[in-house]
Amino acid sequence: MATTMMRKEASNVTGIETQSKNEVQFAKCECCGLTEECTEAYIARVRERNQGRWICGLCAEAVKDEMVRSSPDRRIGRDEALNRHMTFCKKFRAKSLPPSPTDELISTVKQLLLRSLDAPRSNPMSRGGLVRSQSCFSAIDS
Repeated sequence: MATTMMRKEASNVTGIETQSKNEVQFAKCECCGLTEECTEAYIARVRERNQGRWICGLCAEAVKDEMVRSSPDRRIGRDEALNRHMTFCKKFRAKSLPPSPTDELISTVKQLLLRSLDAPRSNPMSRGGLVRSQSCFSAIDS
């Protein structure tokens, strides 16, 4: 998957033309698709660590976690952990979203509220649930 980048000049306090390493770009994560605004130097460092791929900070943490979770007798390297995480993200994104996720969420919350309003209310006092059957001091009085 190609990394999408759009150039955007960083603001320069001194008014001197910005150098290319301070130039800000939008980089799209090759795992989850999140877009972040980063300097060229940062993008280059991230690509060095990830087989030439740019991944966001959240996915980088997920890759580290994948390495830690691997079995102690067969530790996996960063490359394999990155490939596993990318496979997971591709599978997750391949699942179809509902046509209107916002409407579906609102409808579900509405149904939950209606169910809770329609549910019979129980009052423990009306059933005698809080009435003591005998004194706790009866054994001492005897």
